[in-house]
Amino acid sequence: MLPESKYLEFTIFPGLKTEIVDVRTKRDGYVLGRIKWFSRWRQYCFFPRDDSVFNPNCLIDIINCIGALKTRRLTKKGK
Repeated sequence: MLPESKYLEFTIFPGLKTEIVDVRTKRDGYVLGRIKWFSRWRQYCFFPRDDSVFNPNCLIDIINCIGALKTRRLTKKGK
């Protein structure tokens, strides 16, 4: 389960090998960016839209979501 956020909504979509998460505003559903696997770094990363602005609390929520995805991935792999 992904963490709750006061202002953001995280929606999971299955990818080919790893999950993809849309990050949207709760207020109007505007897509702020995506969290997806970045193979060169071998980890989940946040890919914001060019016109997005974030405060520290929203960034913490995004970091917590990435941490939850990492935990889910490691659990599925049995590590």
